[in-house]
Amino acid sequence: MSKPSRIPFYGFVLLLIAAGIAVATWRHMALGTPWLTGEQRPVWMIEARLDFDGLGESAMASLHIPEQPPGFRILTEQAASPGYGFSIVEESGTRRAEWTKREVSGPQTLYFKAQFVPDDSSMEHRPDTEPQPRTEFWEEPEATAVDELLARARDRSSTPESMTRELIRLMQPDSSVQNTTLLVSEGNYLTLLVRMLNHAGIAARTADALRLEDARRRQQLVPFLQIYNGDRWLTFNPRTGEQGVPENLLLWRQGSESLLDVVGGDNSRVSFSMMRQTVPALQLATLEASSNGLGVLGFYQLPIEEQSMFRMLLLLPLGALIVAFMRIVIGIRTSGTFMPVLIAIAFVQTTLVPGLIAFLSVVAIGLLLRGYLSSLNLLLVSRISALIILVIFITAGLSIIGYQMGFNTGMTVTFFPMVIIAWTIERMSILWEEEGAREVLVQGSGSLFVAICAYLVMSAPLAGHLTFNFPELHLVVLGLILLMGQYTGYKLSELHRFTPMKAYD
Repeated sequence: MSKPSRIPFYGFVLLLIAAGIAVATWRHMALGTPWLTGEQRPVWMIEARLDFDGLGESAMASLHIPEQPPGFRILTEQAASPGYGFSIVEESGTRRAEWTKREVSGPQTLYFKAQFVPDDSSMEHRPDTEPQPRTEFWEEPEATAVDELLARARDRSSTPESMTRELIRLMQPDSSVQNTTLLVSEGNYLTLLVRMLNHAGIAARTADALRLEDARRRQQLVPFLQIYNGDRWLTFNPRTGEQGVPENLLLWRQGSESLLDVVGGDNSRVSFSMMRQTVPALQLATLEASSNGLGVLGFYQLPIEEQSMFRMLLLLPLGALIVAFMRIVIGIRTSGTFMPVLIAIAFVQTTLVPGLIAFLSVVAIGLLLRGYLSSLNLLLVSRISALIILVIFITAGLSIIGYQMGFNTGMTVTFFPMVIIAWTIERMSILWEEEGAREVLVQGSGSLFVAICAYLVMSAPLAGHLTFNFPELHLVVLGLILLMGQYTGYKLSELHRFTPMKAYD
């Protein structure tokens, strides 16, 4: 009779492992959950300060704020404006922060703060409708000078981008072009450049940006040029013609919308301060997931008490993987199948040395008392029940003694599952009677060794981080355990039996 094919089994295991890795990768890419602990991410805190003088009547201040500046994501937004009503108004793709108050007089100061996270994947949104260049009218002799400059730039270019760069070069003071001297003055350069590009059939506009420098105060916006190339808006330095948005540049305003409007006040002005911060990448990812509704895919929306419980429970599969590897592949004998996992869990909560002392003390005293119970010829259920009660008394006694000696032994012992320890003592006692003390020592030391190995893996910060933040990786652990369940070869601990055969090679 032929054996059933194992292809479906291996296909299922491969599917489990692939699904676990794929979901974890998606969580890292989409939610930003870091693979490693301790990763830090830069965050820019930008503060806009609005100052104006109230006229003793109702006032409204309106500040243009960015929606999604290229290269950045908005993390948080808040306003500091005591006594003012505040709201963020979105209309026709423009966002404005608005402050209102019934009666305002004298100097007024308002603040708007926002946190921006650098993000290379954040790009400029394509406009819903294609921007059209504005119609411009010129009077002589400016009209002739403009046409000549545009004709020269057009002859030396082939795309909107190259024509923009060429026009910027021709409009510099050192270009030796007479028409430039006629048209350009100190105050109209950028406005003139935008008008000329629109006149040439290229939709153009201005943009205001902040140069990001740590711990800078009272900064002003720097003007930039933007053109539409038929697909998206491109940003240019109006003086050098350099294309693109540098990493240290945050576009605050794009378009012709006013930066600041104040009704009911005079002498309005706005300035910006900035500070570079670093925050844990995990904290940042959790905050972003909560803000965009993806927090339901993790455990952070649960109460703290339940989070603590799951942090411990999600370590159990790692302990089971270690036990399976040690028993199936290495061949270490243990007392009970998964008793080492329970011991390792206790070690995780108590640290290794106090946990070892507590475990050895309870088991040693329990074996002595078990010997007395065996002389009473009790039934198994009664013997186990009595042993559980005795184990509780032992742990209580160790707690009191440890506390009096200045050790936190009580906290160490109480984490051990009493019923499991009672069964372990019972099994070791029966094993002692049937196989002798040597077998008890072998299985007991094997259990402790496997428990210590599991503890070292489970207590690693990376293990706790991955199991809690990437729970889908447990599918990979499950797949590995299923694969080890198919292993029928020699265990590594058995290879020493074949050592004498080397003499015949």
